[in-house]
Amino acid sequence: MSAGGGKKAIIAALGANAGIAVAKFVGAAITGSASMLAEAVHSVADTSNQGLLLLGQKRAEQEADALHPFGYGRNRYFYSFIVALVLFTLGSIYAIYEGIHKIQHPEDLTSPLVAVVILVIAIGLETFSFATAVKESRPLKGNSSWWRFIRSSRSPELPVVLLEDTGALIGLIFALVGVGLSILIDPVWDGIGTLAIGALLGVIAIILIIEMQSLLIGEGATPDEDRLIRENLVDGEHIDRVIHLKTQYLGPEEILVAAKLAFVPDLDIAAIATAIDAAETRVRAAVPAARVIYLEPDLYRTDK
Repeated sequence: MSAGGGKKAIIAALGANAGIAVAKFVGAAITGSASMLAEAVHSVADTSNQGLLLLGQKRAEQEADALHPFGYGRNRYFYSFIVALVLFTLGSIYAIYEGIHKIQHPEDLTSPLVAVVILVIAIGLETFSFATAVKESRPLKGNSSWWRFIRSSRSPELPVVLLEDTGALIGLIFALVGVGLSILIDPVWDGIGTLAIGALLGVIAIILIIEMQSLLIGEGATPDEDRLIRENLVDGEHIDRVIHLKTQYLGPEEILVAAKLAFVPDLDIAAIATAIDAAETRVRAAVPAARVIYLEPDLYRTDK
């Protein structure tokens, strides 16, 4: 994911969520709807999250220094992890609490038509944000399913925005159904809709926490990238095979590659150095994210 592409989706989501949050708070104040209030808090959480994602991208641009010789790229993982925590605490737990309260103490809505109009407008704005995220993600997704893209992507921002927008759209539908049924049947449905929103946000937050925690610890190259790296390390003339290979993402667009390579016998130091330089060039051409490469030469031995 290019920083520009991800930033476009984040800014679209931030603008949509900020406007939606204001509208929902106004609607909640007018109608007294718990599901509307829960959705307003959800939108505040989402708006804060977009700001955190932008901050993470900015912090990741810092140059490497003596304390962090491999740079600050993992800031994007850290702030995405914070996003998941905010979504869980501010969005999910609050909505669950408010839903239980409204189920225990249901209240009739005032001016329910206002809530319906605001929710329909919010669905339109969230659809725009979601469509932007989908458009920016398609080139990276390729032929993979959306679920596989979210699980396997080493770039955190687009999967985060996709999941947030999906949760927001489904949550708005829950809120709309809750408000509608509270008007037609019983006010308790407003609380049930709010509880459903909280449960939905909790599931999405847990998925994000698991994925971001894995990236923070340090994930290796994808299977396709690993295959390309191995294929391009071996030239069939000077380098016989890869004895072992370790990779790790230092940031969404930077892979550390460390490998021990079996060289053919009787090469002099100059030939080995030339072969290593050529291998690095081939790998970087095949996998541009492989920016930091350390190669150790060794002779072919059957006990390796």
